[in-house]
Amino acid sequence: MDTVKNAAGNDASAESEGYAVLLRHGQTIWSKTGQYTGRTDIPLTDQGCEQAREAGQRLAKAFPKGFDAGCVFSSPLRRARQTAELAGFPDPTPMDEILEWDYGPAEGHRPQDVVASLGRDWKLWVDGPQALGINELTGDRVVVLPSGDCVPVHVTRGESLDQVAARAREIVKWLEPQVWAGRHVLLVAHAHILRILTTQWLTLDPSKAQLLRMNTAHYGVLGIYQGERVLRQWNV
Repeated sequence: MDTVKNAAGNDASAESEGYAVLLRHGQTIWSKTGQYTGRTDIPLTDQGCEQAREAGQRLAKAFPKGFDAGCVFSSPLRRARQTAELAGFPDPTPMDEILEWDYGPAEGHRPQDVVASLGRDWKLWVDGPQALGINELTGDRVVVLPSGDCVPVHVTRGESLDQVAARAREIVKWLEPQVWAGRHVLLVAHAHILRILTTQWLTLDPSKAQLLRMNTAHYGVLGIYQGERVLRQWNV
């Protein structure tokens, strides 16, 4: 494949022809304000819609052969589906496994607001949602977005990082044979699950995902080089 070079800038002929592109959804009002957005089903902002269209243009240029039939998937949540559609993929197959991390009681809150409400230190990547009492922060509620949309927010116990990583490893088990077979796969989903998925592809500790910044409507590319699972591009 001639569209992707390895990290040293050498010819990529030693790489598998298959690849998986991980595309984060475009901007939402909560990604703009830094609020944890797990399972709450909020739409893209106008800027997020434009970001999705631009991502589609970048993908078309970088991957002129596109993606194989039946190999375009998205999280079932609206922001991911919108991104896929606006990027030029109108019929993505829903994939529950790439739903975002369930942040439990932290859902809809900014990190600093969680700490202020608790009166104690708390870090998502260290403590996880399950260190929060189900009633310590606001529970189930309906939020009115600036767009006027009324969005229900449901609070659960949340997922631990290990639970999300286990979910990601199941995706890797399915994805690796696709890439080995030379298929071109697109997954449109969310920042944290895609970052954690990448660590599991690379057999890293899932906490290392916090070091992989992924901007809205940017993508990474997973592949295989000399028999090993590798990261070919990131945050493009």
